[in-house]
Amino acid sequence: MSELAEDGIPVTVRCRVFKLARQPYYRWLANPITDTELVEAYRANILFDAHRADLGFGHRLLADVAREAGQDISDRTAWKIACDNGWWSVFGKKRAKNAKLPGPAVHDDLCARIDEHGRVRHEFTADGPNRLWLTDITEHWTDEGWLYLCAVKDAFSGKIVGYSMDSRMTSDLAVAALENAVSMRGPVAGCVVHSDTGSQFRSRDFLAALNRHGLVGSMGRVGAAGDNAAMESFFALLQNNVLDRRRWATRDQLRGAIMAWIEGTYHRRRRQAGLGRLTPIEFETMMNTPAATAA
Repeated sequence: MSELAEDGIPVTVRCRVFKLARQPYYRWLANPITDTELVEAYRANILFDAHRADLGFGHRLLADVAREAGQDISDRTAWKIACDNGWWSVFGKKRAKNAKLPGPAVHDDLCARIDEHGRVRHEFTADGPNRLWLTDITEHWTDEGWLYLCAVKDAFSGKIVGYSMDSRMTSDLAVAALENAVSMRGPVAGCVVHSDTGSQFRSRDFLAALNRHGLVGSMGRVGAAGDNAAMESFFALLQNNVLDRRRWATRDQLRGAIMAWIEGTYHRRRRQAGLGRLTPIEFETMMNTPAATAA
């Protein structure tokens, strides 16, 4: 349009050539960027910054960040903007050729073993406390939004030695759970901490926490069968016994129910066949180990 105007062609003719009505064209000329487009640009900038800060965030978490920054944005709108720009969570399924895959492991897989058939198997066993910890993150919906739980499990007794819950799945969630485990168990230098390749466990803050306490990182590979099966079995129990038992109105309600089940039921009442029909607390006490003092 501007090139035709420089040639002296009347606006009526120009609009006819491009099949435009004159009034909408004049309105656009006076305000080429609409308020709606400006709002969407601000939203896209905030969502992109949140996506770049933590590649594990899905569209719901990106929307949470935008709302905390003062943007009135729905989950659906956040999904559309993320979809249009290909900002996918590394935990989701690959949706496009250029979608990002989970990042590379930053530790060797210290729990992997090769069996007699040449297949990779995982052994999540330990001959004493604080030799092998397993950690992972699970999530559940409440009427207030998602609640994320990061738990640390001692492979020796099955005891949950540390955990943390938050409304956002960031590296701080994983670090808080690890610090909680260290404070409960005392000196733990040399203990192996096994996780998947989630961005929270590959973060600089989590790696720094491992080094600070003399812990040894171990990481399962993407697509490896059973790379953290022992931790997933605990989450399955939690799902059946707490998460799916009712609808949760608030995060605080669900947080309290999870804590009560872990501390009251799982640790002290639920007997495990692998522990000789003892509870994790009974097993550690009977084995007369330093871990018993943390019970």
